[in-house]
Amino acid sequence: MPDSLDTIFKAYDVRGVYPTEIDEAIAHRIGNAFVAFTGASTVVVGHDMRPSSIPLSRAFIEGAILAGADVVDIGLASTDMVYFASGLLDAPAAQFTASHNPAQYNGIKMCRASAGPIGEDTGLVQIKEAVAGGLVERAEEPGTVSQRGLLDEFADHVRSFIQEPEKLRPLVVVADTANGMGGLVVPAVFEKLPFDLTILYVELDGTFPNHPADPIQPENLVDLQRAVLKHGADIGLAFDGDADRVFVVDNNANPVSGSLTTAMVAKSILQASGPGEKVVHNLICSKSVAEIVTEMGCEPIRSRVGHSFIKQVMSETGAIFGGEHSGHYYFRDNWRADSGLIAAVVILEELSRANAPLSELRTPFERYAASGEINSTVPDPKAVIERVSELFAEQFVDAKQDRLDGLTVDLGDWWFNLRASNTEPLLRLNLEAADDSACEERTGQVLAIIREQT
Repeated sequence: MPDSLDTIFKAYDVRGVYPTEIDEAIAHRIGNAFVAFTGASTVVVGHDMRPSSIPLSRAFIEGAILAGADVVDIGLASTDMVYFASGLLDAPAAQFTASHNPAQYNGIKMCRASAGPIGEDTGLVQIKEAVAGGLVERAEEPGTVSQRGLLDEFADHVRSFIQEPEKLRPLVVVADTANGMGGLVVPAVFEKLPFDLTILYVELDGTFPNHPADPIQPENLVDLQRAVLKHGADIGLAFDGDADRVFVVDNNANPVSGSLTTAMVAKSILQASGPGEKVVHNLICSKSVAEIVTEMGCEPIRSRVGHSFIKQVMSETGAIFGGEHSGHYYFRDNWRADSGLIAAVVILEELSRANAPLSELRTPFERYAASGEINSTVPDPKAVIERVSELFAEQFVDAKQDRLDGLTVDLGDWWFNLRASNTEPLLRLNLEAADDSACEERTGQVLAIIREQT
């Protein structure tokens, strides 16, 4: 079991192949250790539509009640619905899902009460150590299990982020839920909204028979893009497997980046809140995010990549909103948790207000050209980062460098970030420049240096 634990305990969650890497015995131990770690008298448990999610969640629940906690089982749920339950009930929570991973995978996303993050630096290591130690917490009185349906309350909560419901227009919307949990929560939220909604692959099917539930990959947007054009839609929405992320496609079927969506949602929220607020963005977001937040009379704050870092910075600073290039969007009024659905309704309200197509609405936010994330396999990512840092310090004396997360080099009219993967010998490059030509040139320049080191 210890070897398996090293494989499945990641930076932000537990994830592995079922049943060879994660099975009911491990889930039982984790449920038990989770209660011991949090000291909670009540915990919330939800699960996605994967075939292995029910037996794994049941084993987790058995371990939790053995430790003396009462379990509120909310059944089928998206991850942001589980965060909502954690906030509503002020209880730690666990969601059984492997998000966008293929069908053979499963895992557990855990949080403290009120959706407080549990990651590598905030408790996941301690839970892993408790599981590896083999100690089992046994209370004098075992806990109880109760079922509670929260779908309607969650849908009401999501809709509460619409500031002026009366101004919503009957937009034509296509959503691709990819047989994931969006098939449960998207219809519930849109049921009371005036949109003309078409949903692709709404059936909950954890074998993902149509395409992977990983919308950050362009090939998984093809069906949505085709449907947007077919229906003459105003917008397309692509959700990942556990429906906590959303990716947007405009009326011309062109993808809208996570950075662009972050900037648009931030502007909408800040227009309502007024100046003086703070917005957190991870450091691979476009510079346009910080520029737009500043133009709104508010303060942009850079963060490391990852939900536990974003949530922690939001907690420390009181930020109203946070966004990541990967399609995660965090809201202070959602216990600082991320929700693709909340981001979607904010964009739809903004689109209704604008009375202009999304292809036009996006233009003021598109100020730079980006490389996208480019992965390079290198034997020693840290050594390559150090060499790149040295070379740029020698060749560009005015370049600004920082180590908030990997290496960021800012040369004024272009910048890049290099980060090592947590689990593979990969180096991740994100670069932004003034235009496509400059972006292509600069990307080639940095990649050439990286490849010289391999």
